[in-house]
Amino acid sequence: MKTTLLFFCTLISLQTASAEIPFVTKGKATIVSTDISPGCQGSRPAALGTFSGPNGSTILVPADTKFTTGKRLHNFYNQCASVTPTSMSQVNIESMEVTTIDADGEVITGYILCDNYCELYINGQFIGTDPVPFTPFNSVIARFKVKKPYTIAIKAVDWEELPGLGSENNNGNPYHAGDGGIIAVFSDGTVTDASWKSQVFYISPITSPDSVQTKSDNTRYTYQLPRNISCADSCYAVHYPIPADWMNSSFNDMDWPKAVVYAPATVGVNFPAWTNFTSFWGKNQFIWTSNLVVDNLVLLRKVVPGITSVLDNMIDVPSFDVQVQDKHIRIASSTTHEHVNVHLYSVIGENLGSYPIPFLDKHSPAEIPMNLPIGNYLILMMVESQGIPLFFKQCIMSY
Repeated sequence: MKTTLLFFCTLISLQTASAEIPFVTKGKATIVSTDISPGCQGSRPAALGTFSGPNGSTILVPADTKFTTGKRLHNFYNQCASVTPTSMSQVNIESMEVTTIDADGEVITGYILCDNYCELYINGQFIGTDPVPFTPFNSVIARFKVKKPYTIAIKAVDWEELPGLGSENNNGNPYHAGDGGIIAVFSDGTVTDASWKSQVFYISPITSPDSVQTKSDNTRYTYQLPRNISCADSCYAVHYPIPADWMNSSFNDMDWPKAVVYAPATVGVNFPAWTNFTSFWGKNQFIWTSNLVVDNLVLLRKVVPGITSVLDNMIDVPSFDVQVQDKHIRIASSTTHEHVNVHLYSVIGENLGSYPIPFLDKHSPAEIPMNLPIGNYLILMMVESQGIPLFFKQCIMSY
């Protein structure tokens, strides 16, 4: 049956991208710190180094971070701070400080495990740093109050013991290239997946700068996977300029490639920050760029949509009549539609269920029983036919 599709256009201002010309270095960086976070038993030294960059600039490796000056994210699991819960029941979320971005927003809790280090920004506002730059492996919790839609931005770093060479000591081999990875779960249902954007800005170690190529989707791809690279102190590194506003909501990431999804076994998570909470992390996936091994500084972004923002851009179709009563939704239409689906969402974006209507006849209203727990609900309802949205409606329900 014929369905009318309405198009709504939004004018988007696109920023002009600056030239992303990589800068190539060879060999070790100049050491400026042998360990920016000493004193934890079992930790690897988190060294920091510098190169002289273009036009008199200085390049910090593995990354320029807020670790020494910024506030810390809350500990989820961190043996350096003696925070070692064995289950979620031992994690006191309510005692943790909430960073307010929007006073009338929703409190959202994020759980993040970074291999090795990360910093979190929401709508461009700095939330906190990982308390452990290298090892032992830990996990963190962030709590913030924000309105949807909002933008998550994460700086993720695979740390190194030989600055500039992207390598760490492994069984006596100081030139072993480690790997990265990050997983996150947020209380509003946002998780790390292929819908995120991810771009690399520091690649090392590589045997030749020519091994890094830029694909059509702007993936900076390195045709090099071995962890033990023979070039040792003669290895190269490639550094890309980082946009100053990369963490802001207004930043245009349309030319960034999608994040690449990795199974936990591929990342190699066999430490308590993961194994103590495998049921909590569930089947969610780690993400990174196209190369877990040599991509060391990765910036990630995710725009979390708001159902209400979609609602503002849609209109009720007058040919529909919708009533909600007695735990039922009653839909009548002046036209006939096939393959109708009714989707219910809470105001924070939680999916409350979907209800199919194979055939909605214009002469016969459809009645759908709902299976929601007892309670009061402010619901956003989306009705679609054959995958095409027909209308949105806001409903108040009491069970």
